[in-house]
Amino acid sequence: MRRMTIICLLALTSTVMEAQEQTKNTVLVDGPIFMVAFSELEEDKKAKEKTVVWPSTENAWIKDFVWAKDVHAIGDEKMDVFNGPIISSWDDKALFTPMKWRLTEEEGETVLHCYMRMPADVVTNLWLASEETAITDMETGVQYRAKRSMPDCMRKHFGVKAKKGNVLDLRVYFPVLPPTVRDIAIYGVPNWGLRGDEKISIRTEKVSSFYRQTYDTLPQFHHPHLIKPANNYDKDNHETWAVYDDAHLIQPVKEGTMALWRTPDATYLAIAHEQNWMREYFGHNAGAMLVDPSGHQYKLKEVQDYPTGPIFWVEGYSGDFIATVLVFEPIPSRVSTITYIEPEGEPFNMWGASWKGEVKPNLDVNELRSRQPLFEYHPRVIVE
Repeated sequence: MRRMTIICLLALTSTVMEAQEQTKNTVLVDGPIFMVAFSELEEDKKAKEKTVVWPSTENAWIKDFVWAKDVHAIGDEKMDVFNGPIISSWDDKALFTPMKWRLTEEEGETVLHCYMRMPADVVTNLWLASEETAITDMETGVQYRAKRSMPDCMRKHFGVKAKKGNVLDLRVYFPVLPPTVRDIAIYGVPNWGLRGDEKISIRTEKVSSFYRQTYDTLPQFHHPHLIKPANNYDKDNHETWAVYDDAHLIQPVKEGTMALWRTPDATYLAIAHEQNWMREYFGHNAGAMLVDPSGHQYKLKEVQDYPTGPIFWVEGYSGDFIATVLVFEPIPSRVSTITYIEPEGEPFNMWGASWKGEVKPNLDVNELRSRQPLFEYHPRVIVE
């Protein structure tokens, strides 16, 4: 009986301690998971270590460098910060690793946790925080400046040595945010994409969609028919171009109108075209890309149902409005604005030939998503 009492007391004590720990550590907002690509890999065969260099630290004028000490490593691939294992892998000579951040309240301080899975034994050229790092209350303008970091690397480039696959928990500490604070911006943590670009909602389930893993349903478009394949394609000979008909028709909209679908695997960008002739040529440069405010590029993977790069014909009716769909690499949910870039194409021999480059800056992602209904299939109606 006495042994059972002790066990019950131990269980009760454990429960109370757990409750206290939960009270101490309150998650204010969870950031998105995003992938970072490394292009440099060095191997020290003598030390049996592989090193990667962080690609996007731009503070070259700061010469201070330290090897980080007391770095908190959470564990191996079983760690669930990323909602399941995400293993770094080689792809087109680039090494990808997952990142994310989380803002919490812990023992009278606000703590920004910056998570990174080690893509190699050693990572150098990292940057965490400096005197520019701050949280601003977007309603009052009150600034909560960073006090310290763990590891101690404020305003310094640093390197980390840890087991490949371990998740690092790098922390920046701020004064506690009053309970009335709801909308904030975080500045000065560029390696985690926190440059003050977006408003972040905290302490609410209605968090800004930019910082939630919210995705769209995979878009469904009518598939055109290939009625004549390309024959020894030559950009200067239109007889060699592929010919399609039965394109995806949409309601009349302004030429170049865009809509966007964001999924975990890809970003779908639909572009509206007015068909001025019953047979009209189109083309999309294979070098097209989306660029987020941090400068990260999301490459074009394909033009759905049509050639990627070569010019092609579409047959229909003058007065049709059709859509072509470009499929890009996935953009993270934290990205709220993008720039669309299509480089200028090579000159080609054709009446009225023009393949000018195009740049559409600062496109609002949510506004583009709101235009999805404009691209529903709209059957042609002809009155004779």
